[in-house]
Amino acid sequence: MNQKWHSTLIRHLVLLIGVCLLIGLVSGYYGLSLAVGLALYLGWTLKQLLRLHHWLRQHKPDEPPPDGYGLWGEVFDSIYHLQRRDQRARGRLQAVIDRVQESTAALKDAVVTLDSDGNLEWWNRAAETLLGLKTPQDSGQPVSNLVRHPRFKEYFEAGNYVEPLDIPSPVNDHLHIQFYITRYGNNEHLMLVRDVTRLHQLEQMRKDFIANVSHELRTPLTVICGYLETLLDNVDDVNPRWKRPLSQMQQQGERMQTLLNDLLLLAKLEATDYPSDNQPVAIDALLQSIKGDAKALSGQRNQTITLDVKSTAALKGSEPELRSAFSNLIFNAVKYTPDGGNIHIRWWADASGAHLSVQDSGVGIDNKHLPRLTERFYRVDSSRNASTGGTGLGLAIVKHVLLRHRGRLEISSALGQGSTFTCHFAASQVAKPALSTAND
Repeated sequence: MNQKWHSTLIRHLVLLIGVCLLIGLVSGYYGLSLAVGLALYLGWTLKQLLRLHHWLRQHKPDEPPPDGYGLWGEVFDSIYHLQRRDQRARGRLQAVIDRVQESTAALKDAVVTLDSDGNLEWWNRAAETLLGLKTPQDSGQPVSNLVRHPRFKEYFEAGNYVEPLDIPSPVNDHLHIQFYITRYGNNEHLMLVRDVTRLHQLEQMRKDFIANVSHELRTPLTVICGYLETLLDNVDDVNPRWKRPLSQMQQQGERMQTLLNDLLLLAKLEATDYPSDNQPVAIDALLQSIKGDAKALSGQRNQTITLDVKSTAALKGSEPELRSAFSNLIFNAVKYTPDGGNIHIRWWADASGAHLSVQDSGVGIDNKHLPRLTERFYRVDSSRNASTGGTGLGLAIVKHVLLRHRGRLEISSALGQGSTFTCHFAASQVAKPALSTAND
């Protein structure tokens, strides 16, 4: 109660008591007059309270409070002013909401808000087109019940939304959509869905072009390399001045064959999301075999290659693909580690999944190159690449193999201190985790 009401109440009480005392003076019954006056005032006050209570329970949003006079008149007037102020504020907020809804409704991209449990709260019209959401029956439903693609369910439950997710639309397999999810507020989710069908088609055209060109070049290149090999086998019958050019031509031909094979492998990896031969792969035996190949590649360079297997856990996936990825990492360590250097291979499993690390004591890589190492044909040092004879596709192949096996590649390196490449596989990919210790 503010100061004005306080003074008004005091004036009313003083006036009431004065009138009661005056009546008591005339009648001679001071106590009875005062009691009757106070009772009447209390009754009138209770009546006003009942009117206010009835209005609060029964009134409509735009219905004004009841009329009154005196102190209760001021109370009802104050309530009326608060009501009008609240209506104006709600009107302004509603206007903002309407503008936001109109602007989002005009977007071609779908906008969806989810609560902390992933239940649908609100969406625009584009969400109905791209995701097939229906108003109002889908409100409050878990988004994973309406977007049933297994990759979306895995992506949403993982909670790692750094990279977007591309999947076919649940309403049209020929429509490809891309999800961007952002957390806000009390762990609520804002989901933006874009139509990337055109980009997907362009990407598919690029993949088809590379695959077709690589396949078409393979046959003539095989013929050329075959004739070069025949000529070098009969080099005594060839003019000696052609020996060196023929040898160089054969080396470059073999290099081109390796490049085409890597391009064809990448095209095959990109064709599907999951390996067709998804069977348990004994990683410990696979690493032993790759270690033997690495020692043969190292030859007389006096490199120390150690294998530390701390788990017999098998991975679900394709053995040829995993062999290709692990071989690329280990053979790169051999190529880029100087003579007499150390290469340490480690395989282990824990509650988060299974892990492979390949650590070398090579020249290391500057931090500015690390984010782009898995790009196709990206070269840290062109002269280094020429000396090792790489195609620039090895780490791109590793990246795609890991993606198909629910894994990710972590790279840490520093100039002059060597590099460590670590493959992390999700626990769902571990077929048979059985911890043990076997050092080599």
